[in-house]
Amino acid sequence: MRIALAQIGAGTDPEANLALVADHTARAADAGAELVLFPEATMCRFGVPLAPVAQPLDGPWADAVREVAERAGVTVVAGMFCPTADGRVTNTLLATGPGVDAHYHKIHLYDAFGFAESHTVAKGFEPVVIDVPTADGAVPVGLTTCYDVRFPELHLELAERGAKLLTVHASWGSGPGKLEQWTLLARARALDTGCFVAAVDQPYPGDELAKKGPTGNGGSIVASPTGDIAVQAGLEPELLVTDVDLAAVERARETIAVLRNRTTIPRKAQSQG
Repeated sequence: MRIALAQIGAGTDPEANLALVADHTARAADAGAELVLFPEATMCRFGVPLAPVAQPLDGPWADAVREVAERAGVTVVAGMFCPTADGRVTNTLLATGPGVDAHYHKIHLYDAFGFAESHTVAKGFEPVVIDVPTADGAVPVGLTTCYDVRFPELHLELAERGAKLLTVHASWGSGPGKLEQWTLLARARALDTGCFVAAVDQPYPGDELAKKGPTGNGGSIVASPTGDIAVQAGLEPELLVTDVDLAAVERARETIAVLRNRTTIPRKAQSQG
């Protein structure tokens, strides 16, 4: 399976960002990619009010992404924001392409490192696995967003639901040690699950813009089911195209066997009275 990670730097104009999606999708398709991954907040970067730019899943921005994917004949996954009844937004991944029309609302909100995503973003609740058409048949792919990568339980659930490839779509906050953590976490989730992990970030936007919030740190990465780095981007905008050998998933799961050997640890009962 050939995949592409589009490490694009989103601005505040959804139409301009849509042009980036169209350009990188076309380039990825020309390179033979069957799945094209874009970062969290592709629709609009963080650091500005999100409610004014949010649109529903059947709105013009999402429909335009659908047209891009259909025209290229590939599956595209890109981050957007959808309005909610309480005035906040959802941090949403749109997955679309021939035979694919799904979405994932981010479950774990980034209330960490001095940032409070939950003030403006409503959390999701449902893990999502999509089936991506390829020349060799459908591939089950689990979707996650940014801060989700710190929570092994979600990725284990996606693997239990059949995922062989896990995607992480991020606008990773920069700072001391953050790129190292990003890399380590992607590799750890691959080892946890015996999956490939394709984690796409926004590029580092420069020191001034980085102060406005989690606006990217580069380092988009594909980690193998044994935790090795297959390919990794630098800090600048980049289109990574790489092949993943899905047979390696079954080999890793047979050899390391963490999914087969996994035991659910009962929670400690709370004291009464």
